[in-house]
Amino acid sequence: MMAWLFGSRKKNLARSLSASVSGLGETFPEPSTAVAVLDQAKAVLAPRPTRSALADWINPAPLSKTGGRSSHRHRQLDEILTDDEKRKRRATVKVRDRNIGIAIASFGCATLGQLLWPLRLVSLGGTLYLTTHVYRKAYELLRKGKVGIPTLMVVSITGALLCGYIWIASFVLIVAQLAQKLTAMVTADSRNSLVDVFRQAPKTAWIFLNGVEVQVPVSELALGQTVIVGAGEVIPVDGRVAVGSAAVDQHLLTGEARPVEKAEGEEVFAGTVVLSGRLEITVEKAGEQTTIARIGQILNATTEYKSTAQLRAEHLAQRTVAPTLIAGVLSMPFLGPMGALAVVDSHFRQRMSILAPLALMNYLNIAARHGILIKDGRSLDLLGRIDTVVFDKTGTLTEEQPTVGKIHVAEGYEIGPVLRYAAAAEQKQAHPIARAILAEAESRQLEIPALEAADYKLGYGLSVQAESRAIQVGSRRFMESLGFTIPQELEPAFEDAHRRGHSLVMVALDGAVAGAVELEPTVRPEAQRVIEDLRRRHRIKTTCIISGDHEAPTRQLAQDLGIDHYFAETLPENKAELIERLVQEGRFVCYIGDGINDAIALKKSHVSISLRGASGVAVDTAQIVLMEGDLQRLPDLFDYARGFHANTNRAFAISVIPTAIGIGGAIFLHFGLVQTAFLAIGSIFAGIGNAMLPLLRHRPPELQLEESEEPS
Repeated sequence: MMAWLFGSRKKNLARSLSASVSGLGETFPEPSTAVAVLDQAKAVLAPRPTRSALADWINPAPLSKTGGRSSHRHRQLDEILTDDEKRKRRATVKVRDRNIGIAIASFGCATLGQLLWPLRLVSLGGTLYLTTHVYRKAYELLRKGKVGIPTLMVVSITGALLCGYIWIASFVLIVAQLAQKLTAMVTADSRNSLVDVFRQAPKTAWIFLNGVEVQVPVSELALGQTVIVGAGEVIPVDGRVAVGSAAVDQHLLTGEARPVEKAEGEEVFAGTVVLSGRLEITVEKAGEQTTIARIGQILNATTEYKSTAQLRAEHLAQRTVAPTLIAGVLSMPFLGPMGALAVVDSHFRQRMSILAPLALMNYLNIAARHGILIKDGRSLDLLGRIDTVVFDKTGTLTEEQPTVGKIHVAEGYEIGPVLRYAAAAEQKQAHPIARAILAEAESRQLEIPALEAADYKLGYGLSVQAESRAIQVGSRRFMESLGFTIPQELEPAFEDAHRRGHSLVMVALDGAVAGAVELEPTVRPEAQRVIEDLRRRHRIKTTCIISGDHEAPTRQLAQDLGIDHYFAETLPENKAELIERLVQEGRFVCYIGDGINDAIALKKSHVSISLRGASGVAVDTAQIVLMEGDLQRLPDLFDYARGFHANTNRAFAISVIPTAIGIGGAIFLHFGLVQTAFLAIGSIFAGIGNAMLPLLRHRPPELQLEESEEPS
């Protein structure tokens, strides 16, 4: 257990990162998703720092069999923290470990001092060195006319030393040092866990300097400078497009499934990925406003978590200090000095400070191993009181990849060919919209023609050639930019899709718009089961949907999932007002959202949950993040909260009951410091066993799978 405790840029970059697909002797650029770009970059530009940053952003490190990424986390934490923060962190750990070492050495010397008395003097020196701050705190309280836990410790330690019980005094010190170490470990572990969610934006950026592209640290960028971002690169700053156009994947920021067209004058954000095209961006936010700086601020703001049971125990401990001292004084004439010291030493002062952080740390790690990152331990307490769960609709109850609904065709065209040629144009793409169209074509068993040539109009749409036909696929804006006329028979489809919150991908053949593929949100398959489970097993009385979508699709979704209430066409600022109103009605609210517009609402709720891959702001704000990016683990989260509540209540009893036994023993059974010390030892070991019990009940999924595969 003690060992556990110590513990100058190439000009062809854009072309290199765009796929080169050959067809009938012609080479044409293929836009691809960030993942595909990564695969190509492995062979083309492996040494480039952009590859590393992009890979770390998108591909999280796999879990080890022990359920952690400890070394990876510590490495990332070292990259995020400033040099000054690293020095302070190392100094704090060094002092804490040194004090534990001194406490252990003092305890060892006190134990061996029973045979070699000079070692007792060595132990005495270590004890006095480690207790200097305790005596100082007790003195400061006394000057204010107060008493506290330090007062009890001074009485116990001084009494033990005067009576020759150096071994007892050294044991008390080990308890105190372990409490500080374990509490610090909870905070450090939660800081490391955060790093797994908040992937780093690039640390460098490309700018023009004297007409040449040079690479500089992001921290040195100034407002108004122009940053150059090519295909496959992560945008390192918030700003506005000055030159160029591109398709940008904003999924990590906003949850949008389809790449967004960005052109001159439009806003772009740090952390989003340029899939195809090239942008020159004017910096509007840099330095402390960048994503990497925000990550560091979040980590530094992480607090030491204290559960309700721990706070209750600490409050009770503080309130019982004076009565315990009085009882010790009053009992001295009847029990003698040793009996009086036993009464004082029976107080449970430090025990809950050890047991509660240990239990919390175990539940944080259990949740993390099962795909749940709990950033604020207090949410485990509050989850047990939740009676109302509010879901954001888009991205939370619906999936990233949409589903093809209706296929609208212009006069003279048929559904099959329109879908077939749309799939042909999208067959080399990997974004969610392309996958949806390809999946629909496959389900209809359509033969997708091979491409003969293709041209990607940066940021707008696809122009390809197949079976000697010119095919264009993209937005209405793309079609109009090519001078194509939108058929009147398709206008009602646009109006209906807008009303229902659906999107349309237009398809043109040989210079004329042939039709449009309507895409509708895909409801998460687990959503209904999760909602039913929350009601049945976790006493959730009310469920709601809040959405900015139109009323018809929101109402239909609520009916399909059995959700009690819905709020449609809700502006972002009104989401927070609705949450606040529910809270004012006396409800305990858990809000689950994934977009920038959910950030304020997340703050207003008692417990806030977001999904991995959601808006960076939402993930920043939420107390809990479902790392698997879906709702499957939501009922498990409530189970962990209930288990944590029961565990800490047992820990409270384990801490307090020995106090009553110790006082009773001192009065009726002539207990002294030795007996109360062993009661404390027993209480701590029983509490540690209780705190570690959840690790046996909730074993890592990897180990459960291995055991199930073992032959019987």
